[in-house]
Amino acid sequence: MAETTATAPLAEAGIDSPHRLIASNRVEGTAVYNRAGEKLGRIEYFMVDKVTGQADYAVMSFGGLFGLGGKYYPIPWDVLDYDPGKGGYAVDLDRDKLEKGPSFAAGEEPAFDRRYDRNVYDYYGVIYTW
Repeated sequence: MAETTATAPLAEAGIDSPHRLIASNRVEGTAVYNRAGEKLGRIEYFMVDKVTGQADYAVMSFGGLFGLGGKYYPIPWDVLDYDPGKGGYAVDLDRDKLEKGPSFAAGEEPAFDRRYDRNVYDYYGVIYTW
């Protein structure tokens, strides 16, 4: 495909797709790596603000046997960087930091209210603007 004005910024960013958007079902299941390339887990789902339409959290999973017994770890969307070379997201976190972070068990989803948001964003050092 010939590079056009519309695809040039994507190519410069290292993204091969000419599309700026991705379907939610393609994000779910995507691997998450630390900067050293170690796979930390995968995105189970993500939380979208009903009013703004912006993704606030990626809810990750890791651990457990065959996906059973693991916990879910919400991380602010802003800490994820898409890495086209890995076909997944990269984060500046290690497994220990993630394991000690806010989490919940399947079937015990938190309220995801502003109090919870502050707890998660503060833990990961992300500035919230609401």
